[in-house]
Amino acid sequence: MTTVYETMYILRPDLGDEQVDQAVTKYQNLLTEQGAEKVEIQNRGKRRLAYEINRHRDGIYIQFNYSAPATAIAPLERAMRLSEEVIRYLTIKQEIKEEESATEAVAA
Repeated sequence: MTTVYETMYILRPDLGDEQVDQAVTKYQNLLTEQGAEKVEIQNRGKRRLAYEINRHRDGIYIQFNYSAPATAIAPLERAMRLSEEVIRYLTIKQEIKEEESATEAVAA
């Protein structure tokens, strides 16, 4: 069974464009190897952090939206935890409103 997830992670601000693209590709490939589908990538760009993390005041925000089995999350987060280029990461499970409203319309 697949579920829709959103993963937001912050890369170090001193990475170049090519290094950012390599990091994004690395995590995208890791997800697809684990069975993820419909991976949507949004590069939110460099932004100011709310507080200093590891002596960094800025970070490059990347967002992934995808549907994947629950077993795909642990390897992704482990790779991010061990990586020196990722400052922070967070994965959340998305609520799908369209499916709920479709089932309510059928029931009525």
